[in-house]
Amino acid sequence: MHKGRTLFFIGSALVFLSAGPANKAKVNWLSFSDLAASEAREKRPVLVDVFTEWCGWCKVMESKTYSNKKVVDYLQTRFYAVKFNAETKEDVIWEGKTFRYNADYRCNDLAIYLTQGQLAFPTTVIIPSQGAQPQAIAGYLATKDFEMIAKYFGEGKFGKVPFEEYRKDFKTTW
Repeated sequence: MHKGRTLFFIGSALVFLSAGPANKAKVNWLSFSDLAASEAREKRPVLVDVFTEWCGWCKVMESKTYSNKKVVDYLQTRFYAVKFNAETKEDVIWEGKTFRYNADYRCNDLAIYLTQGQLAFPTTVIIPSQGAQPQAIAGYLATKDFEMIAKYFGEGKFGKVPFEEYRKDFKTTW
């Protein structure tokens, strides 16, 4: 019996250590209020992770895609990354506008604006430059799919190279 307990604890410890969050990288998420100060220092595209607390695929994307070290490193050097709960009831001030909770849609008006009214979760929104139209990509993005989209915007190809042309020549490295 004692030997069985010892093996159980050793096995549990190995599982915990191999799967624990210490092995995962973390994105340094900003709020929209933090974003204005960051943009004043340096211009970069903005990536917004639009999520909800109840969304299962949002949680998968957070634990798989947004914890991948290559994704984290790329976001930290090429983008301002903002995490936005679509259902927040708090007013959000961004680019001189106040966005409020919309009871009819059960989400914040900023989520409606960012997703162009196509509320789906998760949605990855890229804002290529200040004042530019948000580009919303609905649904879960695996790391390899996320890489192509992030690099399309992060390398300044958006608006210069059609996405289908970029996609044909793209080789995933993550």
